Amino acid sequence: MSAAPRGDAPGGGRYGETVFRPEQAGEGERIDFGALAYDDITMARLHALGVGPGWRCLDVGAGTGTVSRRLLDEAGVASVLAVDRDVRFLDLRPVPGLDVLEADITAPGAVSGRFGLVHARFVLMHLAERERLITHLAELVAPGGVLVLSDAVDLTSERTPGTPYSAAMRAMWQGLRATIGTDVSGVPAYPHLLRGAGLASVAAEIHVPPLLPGSPISRFWADTWQRSRAAMLATGLVDDTAVDTALRYLDSDECADLSAGMLTAWGWKHATAHEDA
Repeated sequence: MSAAPRGDAPGGGRYGETVFRPEQAGEGERIDFGALAYDDITMARLHALGVGPGWRCLDVGAGTGTVSRRLLDEAGVASVLAVDRDVRFLDLRPVPGLDVLEADITAPGAVSGRFGLVHARFVLMHLAERERLITHLAELVAPGGVLVLSDAVDLTSERTPGTPYSAAMRAMWQGLRATIGTDVSGVPAYPHLLRGAGLASVAAEIHVPPLLPGSPISRFWADTWQRSRAAMLATGLVDDTAVDTALRYLDSDECADLSAGMLTAWGWKHATAHEDA
């Protein structure tokens, strides 16, 4: 989870400016709740892909830096460049192998070099021109390296039971789309887009964390609804009473719903005989 880079929205707003402002009290904690819900899954996939000693890594939208630090501490990679448009939540104390760059990944030349691993989680879903950005990130992958993208998938549908949670989630997605451009409808196309960017051995998986009272993912959604409440109300799908009811429901044993999932897709850049990741 991160303060995502700049992207145009139908309503002209941007992540980190119109909604989810980093200066708002508790925003770093909200990001960390997401990290607690998803970091183990992310690290398990990166380990399975063979990311480890000797790898040079790029972590786009690094947020509070949990994945960057775990790559160094657990995977033993050689180096990590942690990039975010706002780095206030990153621990800037010197850490061997960790470099921090405040930059907008959508800007030309924001990041240079080639990396064995290029990783971006919950970033592209907030940005326009996703196909162009995936192509750009693929260009940053060294021969023999891998691009790993994770974003949310909305599991509500017209057949989803009408609960306070599902009503709030529908309003949240619609409100964020209108105000800051967040759009998860195209996330299932990531494997196709990775293949179109010239990567090979493309695959994907989805993880759905359980919604349990007080769990990190439940606390993440509760905080997210509070911060996006104005955008949710503007849709006309919910009012303040409905949001408050959803918050109570989410923290109760009555909650029997599916969280939004995290789709992770990856693809490899072919190496020549004398090059490796």
